[in-house]
Amino acid sequence: MAVSAEPIMTAGTLRGRARAIAPRAFAGVAFVLLFAEPFALLARDWWSDPDAGHGLLLAPLAAWLAWRAGLRRDTTPQPVPGLAILGGAVVLRYLAGLAAELFTMRFAMLLALVGLLVHARGFRQALHWWLPFTLLALSIPLPDVLTNALAMPLQLKASAWGAALLDFRHVPVQLLGNVIRLPGRELFVTEACSGLRSLTALLSLGVLVGGFWLRHPASRGLLIAAAIPVAMAVNAVRVFLTGFLVYYISPEMGEGFMHMSEGWLLFVVAFVVLGLITVAVGAAERRLLGARRAHA
Repeated sequence: MAVSAEPIMTAGTLRGRARAIAPRAFAGVAFVLLFAEPFALLARDWWSDPDAGHGLLLAPLAAWLAWRAGLRRDTTPQPVPGLAILGGAVVLRYLAGLAAELFTMRFAMLLALVGLLVHARGFRQALHWWLPFTLLALSIPLPDVLTNALAMPLQLKASAWGAALLDFRHVPVQLLGNVIRLPGRELFVTEACSGLRSLTALLSLGVLVGGFWLRHPASRGLLIAAAIPVAMAVNAVRVFLTGFLVYYISPEMGEGFMHMSEGWLLFVVAFVVLGLITVAVGAAERRLLGARRAHA
């Protein structure tokens, strides 16, 4: 007569499992109710707003990276800190809802995710998933106040650098703020041409590449910092190239498909430059680590 080795599910066992699952189920339902609207608005912006379109790539990539990294086995739940983070996220969500401030609502959603993870798995797991959480944070569009504050200085800097390059190439040019005057033509460096989109994309790429290929936080920080001047320089080259082609070839080179193609091509160049910087920083990192091991 065969005897089953499977444990018998008693009423007490079922009640124990239900008690263990109930708090997590309640937290999941509460999370959906609180953050369904902010997430829906965020997904809408990812789909319809060109300045937020990078979220369509970053959010799924973050989920895949979390799955790829997996769960640590040496973690322990930390309910009290997790509940504290969750409480702060709920308060932040409520206050942002009163002020109709989308960025804060979306940040509260990310904070609540961290709180749930700390409650269930502890801070070690949250640190283990630092790269997915960072990419999720970068997928949240900046508030309009900050975007407007950043766009104008970037427009003026791109205009100044582009005009300087045109003057270096003996193109008659006059700079008035973000307007570049050429003989019989004016180029307006608008907010869309400020380089803010390429800067956001390169910062995201810097975080991603640094997380994969660099080991030390200082090396990753150096790579992310290098993305800022690279984006600014490439955008200035784009302004110069537009003015150069408009002056020497045709005014049509400054608009439409050709103008968009210049932007995509120069972004590829910026990505290659960032890759070369990554190789250089990685080589320096390995040399320093080798030198430390040799002296140890």
